[in-house]
Amino acid sequence: MFDTVVVSTDGSESVKRAITVALDLAERFDAEVHALYVVDSSDVEGSPEQVRNELQTALEDAAEDALRAVVDATDREIVTAVREGRPAAEIIGYVQDFDADMVAMGTRGRHGEHSFLLGSVAEAVVRRCPVPVLTVRQLDGDEERPDVRP
Repeated sequence: MFDTVVVSTDGSESVKRAITVALDLAERFDAEVHALYVVDSSDVEGSPEQVRNELQTALEDAAEDALRAVVDATDREIVTAVREGRPAAEIIGYVQDFDADMVAMGTRGRHGEHSFLLGSVAEAVVRRCPVPVLTVRQLDGDEERPDVRP
């Protein structure tokens, strides 16, 4: 059913649980896993010119750390990629480029709470992505994780 699963990561707390759930799903279907980080071009373009190079380097370092977290979470081989642009558009483009069967992502990203139920990137991907989108919310500190295994 699922041959290729894309995990969209931005390195935020919200995505940690999504990584776990996506890797579990990929294991069950023996699916190939791709971890994708999108450097938001508006972060760089909207910054003062004198700090753009430093910001670009910091964002590239953040991408490397976020992707390493996915790779370190499993013994499975993970295909990693970094793209630059508008996050929702880049995630959807990546899914299409690799003919992925599903994308998994957290509901709140590093930009905070933009929307009531979903983060703005997650909402845009859910609305426009041609394949199923698994959104996984981060549990509050006092919430228990339900047992998702049969």
